[in-house]
Amino acid sequence: MSIHIKEEANRCLQCKKPRCREEGCPINTNIPEMIRLFREDKIMDAAVMLFSNNPLSMVCSLVCDHEKQCEGHCIRGIKESPVHISAIENYISDSCFERLKLEKQESNGMKVAVIGSGPAGITIALRLALRGYSITVFETHDRIGGILRYGIPDFRLPRSVIDRYYDKMRELGILFRPNFSIGGSVSIEDLLKDGYKSVFVGTGAWRPRRLMIPGETFGNVHYAINYLNNPDVYDLGEKVAIIGAGNAAMDVARTAIRHGSREVTVYVRGSKVNASPNEFEYAKLDGVTFEYNKTAIEIKDEGPIICDTKENEDRSVGILNDTARLIPANTIMIAVSQVPQDRLVNRDKELHLNSKGNLETNDKGETTMKGVFASGDVVTGARTVVSAVKYSKEIADDMDEYMQGLKASQ
Repeated sequence: MSIHIKEEANRCLQCKKPRCREEGCPINTNIPEMIRLFREDKIMDAAVMLFSNNPLSMVCSLVCDHEKQCEGHCIRGIKESPVHISAIENYISDSCFERLKLEKQESNGMKVAVIGSGPAGITIALRLALRGYSITVFETHDRIGGILRYGIPDFRLPRSVIDRYYDKMRELGILFRPNFSIGGSVSIEDLLKDGYKSVFVGTGAWRPRRLMIPGETFGNVHYAINYLNNPDVYDLGEKVAIIGAGNAAMDVARTAIRHGSREVTVYVRGSKVNASPNEFEYAKLDGVTFEYNKTAIEIKDEGPIICDTKENEDRSVGILNDTARLIPANTIMIAVSQVPQDRLVNRDKELHLNSKGNLETNDKGETTMKGVFASGDVVTGARTVVSAVKYSKEIADDMDEYMQGLKASQ
């Protein structure tokens, strides 16, 4: 493996204007420098640089949409295959993670509460812990990871990777309150009264978006985000119909096949899927079939009522109701994205939602409740892991500035 990765690294042209970084990487990873250090056998230097820029480098190297991002902008890819940047990054991050010696500043005596331990919460906790803050992470589930653990299949992101982050966070003195939901018996206001100088909300987007069609509450219907949370408790049967065509739909389809379903069909509203090309190709390799220009208008006990669709000139999609027919299926899986839950807003009235149903924040990530910050899917809606990390890095700086301002004014 290491020989193969070294050969791949040697293919890098070390471009003076690296499109892989400047145009392709959402978090601006210094890819040429990473590869240069690796080629010079300075792998720990490369790992430190990667972690400093992106604390979730090991995760992003596995789940990012590389063919559209770094590798999709590699100059090598114009006439041949691009440099396999993700494999190089993963090799460095994975092999060096436990050896990273993180320099933690002396304690500044200030406490920060982090609600949610998904990509945004982990990023905030790590960045602020290194700056001397005392961090407590509140997590609804029994294990950390959020969407990383409960929304991405293990065959794409091994759970052991997330467990390693937990150990690293414990090394930094970060405390955890698992199986504990803020917004129930305890509010954000309670946290502030207890002396937390600021609170970060990174609760993600866990409420499934509905199709709003008849039969959606039937027992043969499930939502993608609920299914991926714990596939082992579901018995989908042999025939599964999936409505939706994003990456979540691909994850559901591939997971269903691994759990014994024999006929898994994805119904695509338009003429092409929204999922990344790689995830689409993997789904086809696993045996998933696709039906294009089709959508469900109703669900029966026997399966979905499917209609053909037509793409209009303005790119909208019309439904051809006269083509409606029943498609026999044991289970109908709805995978059309998800939105944030409103538990916190209902408990702490100072928090406001925007017109899209996401938590409202200003350009510094501060919510409408003083001292409370947020980023990730709870602010943007369902996005990528790297997007959550990118903005959370910036919010960590804003939180630090806010709390240092409080200290200076005392």
